[in-house]
Amino acid sequence: MAIATQNSIERSSVIISVFSTTPGIGKTIVAINLAAGLAHEGYKVCLADLDLQFGDVLNYLKLTSVNTVAGAQRALLDHPEQFRIGDYLMQYSNGGVNFSILPAPLYVYDAYQTDIQIVTDIITHHLNFFDYVVLDLNSVFSALNLAMMDISTVINYVGVIDFLPALKNYKIGYDTLIRFEYEESKIRLVENRADSQKLIDGRDVERLLGEPFYHRLPNDYPSVNKSINTGQPLMFAAPDSKLTKSFDELVGLYTNRQGDNTPLLEAGGGGFFSGIKKFFGF
Repeated sequence: MAIATQNSIERSSVIISVFSTTPGIGKTIVAINLAAGLAHEGYKVCLADLDLQFGDVLNYLKLTSVNTVAGAQRALLDHPEQFRIGDYLMQYSNGGVNFSILPAPLYVYDAYQTDIQIVTDIITHHLNFFDYVVLDLNSVFSALNLAMMDISTVINYVGVIDFLPALKNYKIGYDTLIRFEYEESKIRLVENRADSQKLIDGRDVERLLGEPFYHRLPNDYPSVNKSINTGQPLMFAAPDSKLTKSFDELVGLYTNRQGDNTPLLEAGGGGFFSGIKKFFGF
């Protein structure tokens, strides 16, 4: 089967990767609430859970499905002429807000069978009818993550900067993204739990990074706990919370609702896998 590559298709989706170098800092919460917020704006949205070993999107939303990205990959390999991505998407619907989910594999074994080129084809070709595709990545510089960030319009790099080791981890991650030749304007620095008590001032972090935070999400454990316990995005679980309002502001930045005249970038902007492909003439 001839797999479509980034250069052989015309993609209309805006792809937003949600990435962090530290587990447990709210990356999936960011991805879910971005997807819900974009859907609330009226856009057609798909949230792809690409944390292949420990993906938690369905658990968070209290949904179950046997259809996953692993099954989609097998079907595309075995029967490409019959493949329909809709057969592998789960639908979330609440209060008039609807978005699709491409679930993570059910079994850890499937994570090791991932074909990066096939997953790339699924995201760029078979999901390209969505306005926005949000990718929830895991917290390592894996080959799959690098390939997904290569095709992303925006890399939403999330961190909780509450003490020195966290700052070191975040800076190393940012420096690594720059070394992989992603354009700096493609990387959006997002600080989670920004107003929690901590020993490091956010302005000092920005001076060290040499780049301001694109957005700061406030600390709001009660609202997050309520969201998790009810299996709902924050806009439903805690509609009046400061964190919900902050997510609405972040969504506004990505939809130009707030009057930011800086457009989202076209896919590309360098990256490790893009460089490898060019080196070998792909």
